[in-house]
Amino acid sequence: MAIKNALLVDDSKVARFALSKLLESRDMEVNMAGSAEEALDFLSSHGRPDVIFMDHLMPGMNGVEATKAIKGNPETAGIPIIMCTSKKSSSFMEEARNFGVYNILTKPPQTEGLTEVLDQLASDVTGGTLPEPPAETASSPNDEDELLNFPADASVELSPKTGDSASRSNPQANVVPLTSELIEQIARSAVKTHINNRLHELLSSLFDEQFDHLKRALDESRSKQDAAIEERLNAVTDMVEERTRNLRDEVAAEVNLNLGSELAVLKKELKKNSGFTSDHMAELKDHITSVQTIDTEFWQTLQSEAIQQAHEISRETAEDIAQRTIDLFVAQQRSAASRIYTIGLAVSLGIFSVGIAWLSGLFG
Repeated sequence: MAIKNALLVDDSKVARFALSKLLESRDMEVNMAGSAEEALDFLSSHGRPDVIFMDHLMPGMNGVEATKAIKGNPETAGIPIIMCTSKKSSSFMEEARNFGVYNILTKPPQTEGLTEVLDQLASDVTGGTLPEPPAETASSPNDEDELLNFPADASVELSPKTGDSASRSNPQANVVPLTSELIEQIARSAVKTHINNRLHELLSSLFDEQFDHLKRALDESRSKQDAAIEERLNAVTDMVEERTRNLRDEVAAEVNLNLGSELAVLKKELKKNSGFTSDHMAELKDHITSVQTIDTEFWQTLQSEAIQQAHEISRETAEDIAQRTIDLFVAQQRSAASRIYTIGLAVSLGIFSVGIAWLSGLFG
């Protein structure tokens, strides 16, 4: 199972920024909290992260107390916690694991160490070998304090005066006398803890101020650099446009000059070759002769075809006239024969009538 998101708890902006960049380079989603109290509020109102990177020393609730609070809540007890601290001794690591820390990441974090810790965490999550959260969170002394060899149920009281027989006759096994050495040791431990916390706050504030100052300086430098680059780009653009315009004018002038020269040469050639030369005349004569030959052949062909068509038309006309003449002659012959027949018939009738009359007179 890959580790996809993390909660980063640290009161230093510089430390949060540095570690967040390393985590984001591994394509992880990073949420950040500036204190242990803010981290607890985040866990109560947001989803559960895959891992929590907890700073060791913070103002207010420190990393150890925050880890105990997270492990004491059943809803968040299963989240692996990696303690970020500059203290990495074997005794501290063992003590940290006792109150629920999964592993230690040395500050300032390095890429190799972070990779090793996250790979081991991914392997344990995949294999189900994550350590179980502690059943009871045992109280432990402050990590920056010197360990005092007190019994677990010991109490402290003032040392009895010398010669106090009652105290000598009723000693208590678990009562630690409050000697000057013990007071000095407790005071030294409290002062050391106070100094360490105050020094941590001052260093964190100093780092934050340096980070903010550096960020402002970088932003201003970036803005100036962008403005300078923009100005330089504009200057280069104007220069390119000016040179392009000049180059365009020079190219146009050169083209016009070359065209003028070519036209002048062509004009001279045309003047030199104006009129017909002997070669042109010979070509023209050959062309006219070929055209004339073609025309003569065409007219001869056309004439022969016209004569043939005239002969056919004449023959057809003569045949038509002869046919009409024959038809007319036949008609006239028929008309003449009809007239002769009529005349003969009339003469015959006349003679017959005369004969009848004669015979009638003769026999009368």
